[in-house]
Amino acid sequence: MTDEERTAVVFPGMGPSTFDDLGRFLVLDRYARSRVAEADEALGESLLAGFRAERDGLGIFSQVAFQVSSLALADRAEAELDLRPDLGAGPCFGQRALVAYAGALDAAAAIRLTVELARCEDEYFAAEPEELVTQCFVRVPDEPFAEAVAGYVDSGEWVEVSGRLDRGAYLVSLRAGLLDEMVETVRRLEGYTMQTLRPAVHARRFGPLRRRAEEVLSRYPIGKPALPLVADQDGRLVHTAEELRTMLLDTFDRALDWPATVAALHRHGVRTAYVTGPDLMFHRLDCTTSSFRVVPVTHKTVSKPGALRPAGVRAHS
Repeated sequence: MTDEERTAVVFPGMGPSTFDDLGRFLVLDRYARSRVAEADEALGESLLAGFRAERDGLGIFSQVAFQVSSLALADRAEAELDLRPDLGAGPCFGQRALVAYAGALDAAAAIRLTVELARCEDEYFAAEPEELVTQCFVRVPDEPFAEAVAGYVDSGEWVEVSGRLDRGAYLVSLRAGLLDEMVETVRRLEGYTMQTLRPAVHARRFGPLRRRAEEVLSRYPIGKPALPLVADQDGRLVHTAEELRTMLLDTFDRALDWPATVAALHRHGVRTAYVTGPDLMFHRLDCTTSSFRVVPVTHKTVSKPGALRPAGVRAHS
């Protein structure tokens, strides 16, 4: 605990991100153009061409585009908002930008790591006998929802909570064939359905995938992060290269706990959080907005004149 008010940078998790969502930003934004050129060199081909050709918004080029956009938005926050974070966090896929921002890998290596890990996941899930997905649910009553999940598990189904986002907001992994039934269950509880992630993420079932990812990660010289990081699984502090390596691997088979991450940031004195990336959710969650002054630096806020302001600066009425 500290009496000093600190600032954190948060790289958000990734939802489906298409060229229609991010293409204009990547082409026109001066910070993004620099990062795109860097990505082209790391990939050995055009990021924008590959991104434009992808349709589902979750493929390899989509992942790199999201990572590049997040770093470009952090560049803008540093240059124009004087962002100088004391701590960092990166829920879910946000870790991929965080590891580069923290200086534990250079940007080109971080991009290549994203590509290799994406291919590793594709190969792993191609061998699964049926499609596994992760569904985001919000505004569900916590106890009845937990009882519903337990009922599926007791019946022999694989249903696993892969993330706690906020009160009444969860990521749930399950068979794709069960998804429609689960969605209907949540609707009966008066909850809402958001994006579906394919393939599934953050589940204990994926221990073998973690071991494959560990082989990939062993080929990269992960260094000590330049600032303390907060792990998104439980809010523990990450100071060393080995702790960072463990955090990157934990994302495969340990559930996200965003409220615990928020609580840890707050406990360590963070009162202002800059969320830098194409985020549609993390900067809006109640646990985030009730804990920090939130400065969303997204591809949408930077496109609106006067919308991007440092913490504590209000718009003129």
